[in-house]
Amino acid sequence: MAKISCSNLKKSYGSVEIVRDFNLEVDDHEFVVFLGPSGCGKSTILRMIAGLEDISGGTVAIGGAVVNDLLPRDRNVAMVFQNYALYPHMSVFDNIAFGLRRMKVSTAEIDRRVQDVSAILGLGPYLLRHPTQLSGGQQQRVAIARAMIKTPQVFLFDEPLSNLDAKLRNHMRVEIARLHKRLETTTIYVTHDQLEAMTLGDRIVLLNGGVIEQVGTPAEIYERPRTLFVAGFIGTPNMNLISVTISDGGDRWRATSGALSFAFVRERFDLKDGQKAVLGVRPSNFVEAAPSATDNVVEGTVDLVEYMGDAALLDVAPRSGSSDARQIAVLVEAHRSPRPGAAIRLTFDEGDVHLFDERTGLSLLKPRSN
Repeated sequence: MAKISCSNLKKSYGSVEIVRDFNLEVDDHEFVVFLGPSGCGKSTILRMIAGLEDISGGTVAIGGAVVNDLLPRDRNVAMVFQNYALYPHMSVFDNIAFGLRRMKVSTAEIDRRVQDVSAILGLGPYLLRHPTQLSGGQQQRVAIARAMIKTPQVFLFDEPLSNLDAKLRNHMRVEIARLHKRLETTTIYVTHDQLEAMTLGDRIVLLNGGVIEQVGTPAEIYERPRTLFVAGFIGTPNMNLISVTISDGGDRWRATSGALSFAFVRERFDLKDGQKAVLGVRPSNFVEAAPSATDNVVEGTVDLVEYMGDAALLDVAPRSGSSDARQIAVLVEAHRSPRPGAAIRLTFDEGDVHLFDERTGLSLLKPRSN
């Protein structure tokens, strides 16, 4: 049993508070991703769980036992770092076996376990090579093998793929997902890469300024962001965010920004007449508006087209004089992309709209009824 429980976890450096009242439970065999911008505290929390950082307050428990005062080697966790931390003068075999030799494991047992873990990670042909003779992806696999061979209760990954090029990163992401499916070890994975978080995690913990903004499955965080920060951080390209004023339109709520006007059914949102809010629509949710459409229509001119292969990202300057000066990002199929300077008329399904309170940043979507 390798459940991880963090209760009121705090970390301060002098008067500077880095992590505040962090509370989280990671279930046995679960894969949880810590996601957030640089400086949000995600690696610091990981290092406190590993025992590499002192805890300023609160507790960390692994498998039901509080580990605050245990040394890293006594916590039965294995950590894979961004920089691999391999010994350049040792062979791949010796790098993988290093921890077992320090534990006085027999030579025969070491050989068996190195062969087993090498077969899983495809390192068999490279056991006699040195790290400098390997590619970045191969070196990262050696670092993972060295962690795996001790059969830990918990795997901790601290941005392990950030030094790799895009193609290798994609390959290693798939390898890590397969490895977790095979080993079923409780795993916490730190990254600032949304794609890694969305594809790897059973749940995502999105951090901002040392506190949790939202915890949920990738689908929950993408489809129902709880705060304005989450809405702006999750999704590539970024969600369009427009400052609006809410008015009571009788059977529908209306939101206006300059000459732009939007309307939605009353049942979806908890709103007040005159309320200041931020309206969010993802670039992929825009479609071409029918000539007869009047509600939720944005007319403008294509200012810039960014070709992305099978898709194109349009920067559209609204013609309607929005009080929000930002241009609107629209994602379309590349073969249907208009040229810069073209007039365009767009709309979206009101079910794809997000609204956030301008003052608190909290979502104004009503909770789903059971």
